[in-house]
Amino acid sequence: MIPAAGLGTRFLPFSRSVPKELLPLVDTPVLDLVVSECAGSGIERVILVIAPGKESLAAYFQPTPRVEARLRAEGRISELSALTRPQTLATVEVVVQAEPKGNGHAVLVAREAVGDEPFAMLWGDDIVVGPTPALRQMLDLRERLGGSVAGAARIGRDQSSRYGVFAGRPERGVFRVTGMVEKPTPDKAPSDLAGVHGYVLEPSIFDLLERQAPGRGGEIWLADAVNTLAATEPVWALELRGDRYDAGDRAGYVVAFVDHALRRDDVGPALRDHLQRRGWRPPHS
Repeated sequence: MIPAAGLGTRFLPFSRSVPKELLPLVDTPVLDLVVSECAGSGIERVILVIAPGKESLAAYFQPTPRVEARLRAEGRISELSALTRPQTLATVEVVVQAEPKGNGHAVLVAREAVGDEPFAMLWGDDIVVGPTPALRQMLDLRERLGGSVAGAARIGRDQSSRYGVFAGRPERGVFRVTGMVEKPTPDKAPSDLAGVHGYVLEPSIFDLLERQAPGRGGEIWLADAVNTLAATEPVWALELRGDRYDAGDRAGYVVAFVDHALRRDDVGPALRDHLQRRGWRPPHS
């Protein structure tokens, strides 16, 4: 499940007409990388939770017969492969969150589509790049220890007010979560582990979300339900391996764009030359 019903106000005016999840990293939307991570982790079915007006998110993963026919007739095989790749990643379904009632509510509206089984939930603008997909890392931990798993990253105490920060203790070689403090001041942060990227959750989270009282802003927050879940069932915080990018933040998106471009053979050399002319030096130099 990928909640993607947010208003995207940090990317106005672009997000007036195009969802922020379709912001490109060169020519590949951020959401494509998130769904590709699901596919690379063995997930075959993805549920997008969208808001009214964001139907283009689902359309991105649907066939485009007219364009396909044109490219095929012209023998443009490379472009045809790029065009059709998104629709082969997974079976993508859509659930509409009619009103913006919080990210916990976004998860809850997908209950019927998910069914009574464990599920992964990834944020639609958080990217982790590495040899092993971040979701696969989380699924492997769940298979080993059971319970729910939260993606985590180490942060400096001065960054704690930007994240939900986990409370808990080391256990069985990982961090057992006892709660989460949302955006604490540095002196109130219970650890240096912040919640990022997403979760692998037990279906019991849905009952908790249904009973969850509205929190900050009068909305239903997933973090509040995870807090309750951690009091009765195992919840593990896993420090994810790989380079993480918060593409829902302007600066984070720009860094993700540049790094993604530098990794590519087609545009990387030209961009690297340009940056070096502007005084940039590679990290190893």
